Amino acid sequence: MASSIIQAIARIKQHEDPLLAIGIGRRAVEDLCREMNYTWRERQLDPATTVALFVQQIIAGNAPCSAVRHLAGRSFTASAWCEARSRLPLEVYQGLLTRVCDAALVWTRQANYLWHGHRTFHVDGSTFSMPDTPELRRVFGLPRGPAEGCGFPVAHLLVLFNAATGLLIDAFASPLRTGDVAQAPEYLANLNEGDVLIGDDMFSGYAHVALLAQAKLHAVVPSHHRRIVDFAPGRPHTKTSGKHVITGRPRSRWIKTLGEGDQLVEWLKPGGCPAWMSQQQYDALPRSIVVREIQRTVRLRDGRRVTVTIVTTLLDPQRYPADDLVELRLRRWDVESNLRHLKITLGLDVLHCKSEIGVRKELAVFCLVYNLVRLIMLEAAERQQVPASRISFADALRWMRHARPGDRLVELVVNPWRPNRIEPRCRKRRPKQYDLMNKPRHVLRNALRRRRKNV
Repeated sequence: MASSIIQAIARIKQHEDPLLAIGIGRRAVEDLCREMNYTWRERQLDPATTVALFVQQIIAGNAPCSAVRHLAGRSFTASAWCEARSRLPLEVYQGLLTRVCDAALVWTRQANYLWHGHRTFHVDGSTFSMPDTPELRRVFGLPRGPAEGCGFPVAHLLVLFNAATGLLIDAFASPLRTGDVAQAPEYLANLNEGDVLIGDDMFSGYAHVALLAQAKLHAVVPSHHRRIVDFAPGRPHTKTSGKHVITGRPRSRWIKTLGEGDQLVEWLKPGGCPAWMSQQQYDALPRSIVVREIQRTVRLRDGRRVTVTIVTTLLDPQRYPADDLVELRLRRWDVESNLRHLKITLGLDVLHCKSEIGVRKELAVFCLVYNLVRLIMLEAAERQQVPASRISFADALRWMRHARPGDRLVELVVNPWRPNRIEPRCRKRRPKQYDLMNKPRHVLRNALRRRRKNV
């Protein structure tokens, strides 16, 4: 499987064949089934046909099972199609996704997709919903708020994207009330020494940053909102726990000033172990780590000025200028666009399977299709000489949906550069309706201003 994908990518780079050549071949799927010790009978919906039709179903907007026979041009019932998908083990779907991701990682190592010689990755959490069945309610849980019998099970989704290419490296579905950092050992296994992880302030705790440093990885994260940061040279600090904690003082020891709003400090290990880590793992962490704290005031796209404070393990101010690190941190919002493509454009926000295994299979194929679309965008970006982030994800998906084997990749739509445009994180299907007339006057005034801007 991996070799066939690599060969297809090589053909695409030589401009001889479209990326649709990365279709999952019969022999590759059957070899993977044999590796998983899965046996099958020769039938109309064999493993290779099932995988190919599953991918086509997702590309077609997660079409109903009753419509798959029209996509295939064959005659079988919706129940026969569902049984074929359920017969194929989950490990086969996940194995296909892993091999496609491994083959696509060659793009992340290209020089034009590196930041100061490092690969950069975005990690973030989200959710998706699914049908209301007893099994899914028990496994994933229900959100708080709706009355009993009125809600739908919701899963916590943790995603790891390559920041430069937008490729989805891994995705984890877990119960709704799972913390983002709880799966740190799993997603860190996808990173190599020297990689840079970019996240929100949930990933800026001592245990997580120390775990990254222990694995020789780097972090660029905002300082946690409860952490006290003071840039006064030689300022005092307090202990992390015990009776001698002084309120209002930072719990880090000042080491050195590197410039205005730029300093090295020593984080001291807190006394309590976080809930997502075992006590044995926590005891293995060092008693202290040296990090770099940077603070800058930046202007947002809507004209507002905000103060940004980031924490990083990239300590050399000459190799990693403070302004470059702040800019890298601000680019973290690209992960919201990637999630919007995955959940809204592809349709991952609501899955259709009614069992846990079915949901995980569906998630694996969604991630597979997302990466295939991303590879099309990367190839189009090289051909059209524009950044990959400017290529339209929706247009690449349309080409993939309608292209036939042998069709050459056409020029895709290039989104215009609009630096002052305010993008929503993710539009909800049923947005809340606020009664503005019962709100305070300043809330009504601000709402009217926002409405005028959007007209």
